[in-house]
Amino acid sequence: MRADPRPRLLVMAWSTLRSDARVLRQIRLFSTRYAVTTLGYGEAPDGVVEHLRLPDEVVHWHKDRRLLVQRRFERAYRSAPVTEAAAALLADQRRFVVVLANDIDTLPLALDLAPTGGVHADLHEYHPRQNEESRRWRAFVAPYYRWLVRRYGPRAASVTTVGDGIAREYRLRFGLRAGVVVNAPDFVDLDPVPVEPDAPLRLVHSGNAQRHRLDVILDAMDRLTRPMTLDLYLMPNDPAYLDQLRERYAGSDRVRIHPPVAPHELPVTLNAHDVGVYVLPPVSFNHLWALPNKIFDFVQGRLALVVGPSPEMSALVRRHRLGLVSPDFTAEALARTLDALDPEQVRAFKRAADDAARELSAERQVHGWSRAVDTLAARVGG
Repeated sequence: MRADPRPRLLVMAWSTLRSDARVLRQIRLFSTRYAVTTLGYGEAPDGVVEHLRLPDEVVHWHKDRRLLVQRRFERAYRSAPVTEAAAALLADQRRFVVVLANDIDTLPLALDLAPTGGVHADLHEYHPRQNEESRRWRAFVAPYYRWLVRRYGPRAASVTTVGDGIAREYRLRFGLRAGVVVNAPDFVDLDPVPVEPDAPLRLVHSGNAQRHRLDVILDAMDRLTRPMTLDLYLMPNDPAYLDQLRERYAGSDRVRIHPPVAPHELPVTLNAHDVGVYVLPPVSFNHLWALPNKIFDFVQGRLALVVGPSPEMSALVRRHRLGLVSPDFTAEALARTLDALDPEQVRAFKRAADDAARELSAERQVHGWSRAVDTLAARVGG
């Protein structure tokens, strides 16, 4: 069998790759020009030449607590079950031209492989403050992640992250110069659905069933003075909370709970609504600077947007005139903002979403990865 002439690219992530939207975009982007090997959990993604599957029973965040307390961070990393499992899978691999390491946790192992072109690190979060709302996390885990970024981040040949605020913090605190690739989905060719003049506005939200992400929106629904409905398409990440919501809104004609929708089907589902709503209280640095997939899903669904005053989300909404920004993160403020909407405004915001949909799509946004990886491959004639 003739060897694949394309340069070898390894994409690493401690996630279930077939449901990791950001990693799947990377694989689709590169699989036509590179022989892509993946390392992660679950079945092989489409388009790869080889998949190195981490054992399902290996928990990626498990580390020796004693080593963390003793600040023996290198040993904590090397002895972590996921590091040992990944190292074993990679032991017989030929050399890669480029390794694309997703998140800081994969970066040391990627550097160990010494790819001929280098390692590109894609950092999905600001890791040193990822769960800072937890006092135990701040005391025992945050120092480990600060060490990991400080020691290994500068050794990556290039870096990207998900938003300008996080990129700025990496530069200020660690000297890392990161490009930005936002979490935008593929462009979908849709038209805005007309707003019915005398019908309730159709609000929608999609994502995880988590209290701190939904309680403000749900409380706002109880405070509205104008007729509106809310459809929730929720992932069952907290089954007990999701069951509570189903029980609370059983038979409601205002709030309806739906099963989650596959990412590629989501824009069409959202398109039947009027306004995408998301208010994320800033309980941590990453929540404050979040710019999540759902914002771009709302745009592809050609919706008006109403968001909280999170810097990245509000800047995007204002820049493209996509909707309204609540003055604070409370249910009271969100209810007032929603009550201020009128059908003509919503029509204009939907038209603005249609105008921005191509610019705010993966096809336009992934060039940051292309430039970085292609530059590294070109070092060795890739």
